[in-house]
Amino acid sequence: MSDLRLGVCYYPEQWPESMWQADARRMREMGIEQVRIAEFAWSRMEPSPGQYDWGWLDRAVETLAGAGLKIVMCTPTATPPKWLIDAHPQILAVGADGRTRAFGSRRHYDFSSPEYFEAAGEISRRVAERYGQHPAVSAWQIDNEFGCHLTVLSYSQHAVQRFRQWLAKRYGTVKALNEAWGTVFWSMEYRTFDEIDAPIGTVTEAHPAHRLDYRRFASDEVVRFGRMQVDIIRERSPGRAVVHNFMQLFSEFDHYALAAHLDAATWDSYPLGGLEEAWFDAETKARWLRTGHPDYASFNHDLYRGMSRQPFWVMEQQPGPVNWAPWNPAPLPGMVRTWSWEAFAHGAGTVSYFRWRQAPFAQEQMHAGLNTPDDQIDLGGHEARQVADEIALLPATLAQPRGTVALVFDYASKWLFDIHPQGADFNYMRFAFEYYSALRSVGLDVDIVPQDAPLDGYRLIVVPSLAVVSEAFASRLAQSDAQFVFGPRSGSKTESLSIPSNLPPGALAASMPLRVWRVESMRPNATLDVNYHGKPGTARHWREFVDLPADASVLSTYPDGGAAMIRHRNLLYLASLFDEATTRAVMHDAARAAGLAVEQLDDGVRLARRAGLTFVFNYGESSYAVPPDATLVFGDGQVGPQQVSVFRPAASRVELNQDAASVAAS
Repeated sequence: MSDLRLGVCYYPEQWPESMWQADARRMREMGIEQVRIAEFAWSRMEPSPGQYDWGWLDRAVETLAGAGLKIVMCTPTATPPKWLIDAHPQILAVGADGRTRAFGSRRHYDFSSPEYFEAAGEISRRVAERYGQHPAVSAWQIDNEFGCHLTVLSYSQHAVQRFRQWLAKRYGTVKALNEAWGTVFWSMEYRTFDEIDAPIGTVTEAHPAHRLDYRRFASDEVVRFGRMQVDIIRERSPGRAVVHNFMQLFSEFDHYALAAHLDAATWDSYPLGGLEEAWFDAETKARWLRTGHPDYASFNHDLYRGMSRQPFWVMEQQPGPVNWAPWNPAPLPGMVRTWSWEAFAHGAGTVSYFRWRQAPFAQEQMHAGLNTPDDQIDLGGHEARQVADEIALLPATLAQPRGTVALVFDYASKWLFDIHPQGADFNYMRFAFEYYSALRSVGLDVDIVPQDAPLDGYRLIVVPSLAVVSEAFASRLAQSDAQFVFGPRSGSKTESLSIPSNLPPGALAASMPLRVWRVESMRPNATLDVNYHGKPGTARHWREFVDLPADASVLSTYPDGGAAMIRHRNLLYLASLFDEATTRAVMHDAARAAGLAVEQLDDGVRLARRAGLTFVFNYGESSYAVPPDATLVFGDGQVGPQQVSVFRPAASRVELNQDAASVAAS
């Protein structure tokens, strides 16, 4: 049996019981091995307080197990039932506008509510005790999409009380807090922790350090809530994987901290909906309308792979049009297969489609499934069947991929720049993604890692706008002989969101002795001309004014002669953000300087390597030619639009690439 498997999300409570057996049989015929159930079923499990109805779920589990399917059982805590809210209305979260968020959709709870913490723990215990030892239950999902619909932050009285306790633990004394925050500014000094409120409702901007600590606190509350459920399940269902389904490009809490308690990170992949909701301009959205951006899904794959102890999963794979984006195009034929294989190429163990059958009612009735509402197989279902057949063509066991490049991704930097953008369009997630995309466009495999990750073995380390450079990271950097690329604003703040005493880049100055003495943000229609190795480009969004060490090399300048790109030994510092072509050229050259083999790929073509195999994905309109001396595993030698091919490179070509890398390094 292969260690790659397909799954599907299924809701037996939403369909007549007479359909369950046929559904289970048809899932197996499609090549599906695993089914996620029950994440929204609390009102059916416990229809009234303390009155449990397990009969329907018992029968559903036995039906699925009888067809040979493995089950991912869920805790149903993303949707507390109405009777619980009526009994404890303080469970509901409070928005920044001071209004309580009402019952009637989902995720209507406050992570800091003690009543909800207790109720969620009780239903999790009940489900785990009921099904924790069932032989068909192979894994557990806790809750569903923590933070979806912007529900990480709540400003309830419970949250404020817990925030005060969190501050007391962090700072020890209110005097230390006043000094760290700089509350002498605008006469904001506090006498006790009990005087500190939520950072909302102020006449103008609330104190930035106050806001940043509230973000940190809220993230810790998510982790506390998640770990409570993990501990309950591990005690009652040992030996099963415990996972959570994170969201794409979502960064409102520290996913690394939660993933440390899980066996695997899983995430929900909606490349078309995500493209519509992200920062991309109208031209980019039109260009990749029905395929998704070629680096969008893979960025998430590499991020979640980097925080998983076991192979990560895609828990929800888009199978057709969705319902929740501003516009909801249909994927081109071939894209569901392409997205599925791209996940496996980047290290996924499971790709699970959302959902088995399109619902004809309620909020998600316009969201496609593998089957249409009248129970006919949709395009996504046919492509899932093809993926299942192709899995059998690969070795049963595939080692995890290992990138040649590390990209450091930092959730706290995102929060800090949200609070202190200085320019309205300074978007940390966007700029991290642009660096990643530039690396992928020249054929490089990338590992996305946190600031405290080991960096041994990487020859190129790319660090997009790391706001706070820790002393530990700076020390490891000083001892490394890898090539580093740093984005602007790296080392620009302290932990308490103030300017470092030595000015930016703060602790990074030990290895890159710059002094950033002034910055400016630029409107979208304002750019600065730059020239990189004879090719014109533009600096945009941000510009830094830099004093340089005598032995630094300036690779590019602004029109007034100021340094835009600076190299000092093995570090390259980018004092602005650049257009796509210039960013790609910079990453290409940094990879060559690191001794890595690069490949200029046609627009929309991406490569991924795993276990000696090379996977080709074509999001574009031209074709990619597989090397003639390669051995095809499946697919065509000419990889056309929206197609996938997998090949094993010839030994001579592998040696040639290694030789090219050695020449570049020298």
